[in-house]
This record gives sequence, structure tokens and C-alpha cells, in this order.
Amino acid sequence: MKQEKNFKGSSGYLLLFLVFVLLVASIFAIIYLPSITLKITAAVLILFSIIAIGGFVIVNPNESSVLVLFGAYKGTIKTNGFYWVNPFFVKKKISLRARNLDSEPIKVNDKIGNPVMIGVVLVWKVDNTFKAAFDVDDYEHFVNIQSEAAVRKMAGNFPYDNLEDEDAKITLRGGADEVNHMLEGEITERLSIAGIEVIEARINYLAYAQEIAGAMLKRQQATAVVAARTKIVEGAVSMVEMALEELSKRSIIELDDERKAAMVSNLMIVLTSDKDVEPVINTGTLY
Repeated sequence: MKQEKNFKGSSGYLLLFLVFVLLVASIFAIIYLPSITLKITAAVLILFSIIAIGGFVIVNPNESSVLVLFGAYKGTIKTNGFYWVNPFFVKKKISLRARNLDSEPIKVNDKIGNPVMIGVVLVWKVDNTFKAAFDVDDYEHFVNIQSEAAVRKMAGNFPYDNLEDEDAKITLRGGADEVNHMLEGEITERLSIAGIEVIEARINYLAYAQEIAGAMLKRQQATAVVAARTKIVEGAVSMVEMALEELSKRSIIELDDERKAAMVSNLMIVLTSDKDVEPVINTGTLY
């Protein structure tokens, strides 16, 4: 496969001066010289000057010009400046600037099959102008399509979270660094065929698809409530255990098993209830 090669054009300023002088001299010869032969020669020189004008090319900073002569790749001018090249060259401008691709969120399936919406930000630039110009039909469209394909493949390797897959070490929601690193590697591999350098690739939007978002939100809320209740119960049991030990150690009151059970029940209700408890005062005897 052919590789990119640099092309050094002639100074455009020198050729512009020569073409200007040639045009002025030819016009002067046609108007003022009586010889028919000289007039014909001057006309031919004017024609050549007009053709030569087509060889001027301007290359701006961070821009390149790919040169092709009758289907043969001749090279790429990457150094900015004003040049003159063969006027029969076909010149194709390719920007070397870094570009952003902020994709719209697309619907994909995670490892478990849940539909999720993922959007990515991709920073890229053309590194090999030969590949960008000739190995793909439209390198900008190629970047868009292959980036989407890489996102779909990457999403299928991980679950959205570990609520359904508790053994998952990396998830789309929790493993940002690992997921972004894999995404960048996948996109880099796909875009290398087009001579594209990937500067950065990361997920900037991640959510459940609309049709399951409500159900998944309820599931997450339920999981959070269960986890919170578990902690509350663990703390309440520890507090009840401590209260019974302190009462027994200090010999404040002797309780039989039945009354210990009643005390434990009351304390657990007070400590674990999600509402304020209304006390009932017993004004009679203890027994």
C-alpha cells in the first residue's frame, strides 16, 4: 500500500512575478508589434500563462493539499505557504486541525440486554492524508459511522450497573476510566484505516432508555431503601444489645425473658420506625 509522502512546491511568489511579466510582454507584443509571427507567439504565451495560473496553491496553517496527476498520487504539501505546482495537478484540501464529534445519544444494548442511551465525545484529526483521501470514500462520514459501531460493541461488553450482575467488576456507570480507555482503543483501531488519529474519546451521556427508565429508577430506589434499612436494623440491634448489657451490668432492674422480649420489641420499633413514635405512659404498677 502506498504511504503519504511530502511534496515541495516551487515558490508561488516567483512564479506569480514571472507570469505577470509574461502576460504584460505578450499583450504589449500583440498591440504594438507589427509581426504576425510575434503576435501568434505572444498569443500562445498568454495561453500558457493562463494555464500556469492554475498551478498556484495556498496552504494555510494546519492544512494540507493532496496532489494527484492523471490518477497518480504525487505527494502532499503540509507546510503552509504560497506555492506553484504542475497546473494539471488535481489539488484536494484536507484539514489537519483537531475536530470534535459530539454524537447524539444512541440506543444500544448492554451486556445483559437492557436498552441504554449512550453519547460520546470524540476528538480526532487527520494524521495520514493519503489514507484519508484514497483508502476511504468520505473520511468524515467514516468517522461518524465507525464511532457509532465502536460504541455499540463496547456497550455489549459491560452491564449498565451491577444490580443484575453482581459479579461484574466493570460497569458502564461505575467504570468510567476503564470503559473510556476501551472505547478509545476500539475507535483508534477502526479509524486507523482512514489515517485518523484519535486524541480523546469518552462517554458524555449515559442513561437507561426511556421505555425502562421508570422501572429501573424504582428498582434503584428499592435497592437503596433496602440497603438503608439494613444499616438501620444493624444499628438498632447493636443499641438494644448494649442497653440490655448496661442494665444487667449496673443492676438497675431485673427483667425476666418475657419483659426483655417486650423491651426489645419496643426499642426496635422506636429505633427502626420511619415515623415519630408516640409514647404511652403507664401510671400504674410495673407488674
